[in-house]
Amino acid sequence: MTRVVVVDDHELFRLGVIDTLEAGGDMTVVGEAATAGEALRLTRAQLPDVLLLDLGLPDRSGLEIVEQLARERATCRIVVLTVSEEDESLFRALESGAAAYIVKGIERDELLHAVRAVAAGERYVSPRLAADLLLRMAPGYTPGTAIGTLSDREHAVLDGIARGETNREIAERLGLAEKTVKHYVTNVLVKLNARNRVEAALLGRSALGQRARPQG
Repeated sequence: MTRVVVVDDHELFRLGVIDTLEAGGDMTVVGEAATAGEALRLTRAQLPDVLLLDLGLPDRSGLEIVEQLARERATCRIVVLTVSEEDESLFRALESGAAAYIVKGIERDELLHAVRAVAAGERYVSPRLAADLLLRMAPGYTPGTAIGTLSDREHAVLDGIARGETNREIAERLGLAEKTVKHYVTNVLVKLNARNRVEAALLGRSALGQRARPQG
């Protein structure tokens, strides 16, 4: 039986995660915490196999907890479960010793799969983040080369960003919900390693200009 400590400051979300893990049949939650301080105390006291850790805690960043436990040579394996898809958080967590990095909103089965994989000694990153991670590790990577990795829909959204359209305007042009467009915008920013819409727009305008040039 895999022993797990769950750390998240949102009680309803934390309880939902606990229910999901214990319903899997091969895991037992031996502690839950809402702060970094409680997380460290529980981890030291319970010695869990897996620590499921949010990054956005009220007293300290979860990344600091990953680094602290690494310094203490804790035996538990850490699964970061967070809303953050930022490169800096992803790389820092993995470099500091986290065994997995998954984003909130994943399906129940993926969460169970990730925790089981980590408990078995493997490492795990959410599939889309893994693709981005491999892309950024590739020799010669630049944001410009990443434009070729965009899907047709992401290209259409990038074109709208390049033209200065708002999410609502892009949604109306493409016949999508504004929330869906916001999701695509996030994907575009991540894939291009762009910090904001302005950087994405500059890359998009460059791409538009290249496509508009006559061949010859």
